[in-house]
Amino acid sequence: MKRNYSRLERPLVRENGVLRPAGFEEAIEKVAVGMSPYRGDSFGMFSCSKATNETNYIAQKFARLVMGSNNIDSCNRT
Repeated sequence: MKRNYSRLERPLVRENGVLRPAGFEEAIEKVAVGMSPYRGDSFGMFSCSKATNETNYIAQKFARLVMGSNNIDSCNRT
């Protein structure tokens, strides 16, 4: 059975309501600018206990170092 799924080969950014192809540097810059108002206490992250320890470690490092927030929790203790 042939499927007609096409895979993205490069990032797309929205400009004036229309998606257009962009480079990775431009796409990452747009994400960084878009997320900058949500740094510090306004940001929180919830991690999954079924993920690997490495994935959870990276999630908490991202929340603390990149987003400047200690608001990270997981369902490990439930």
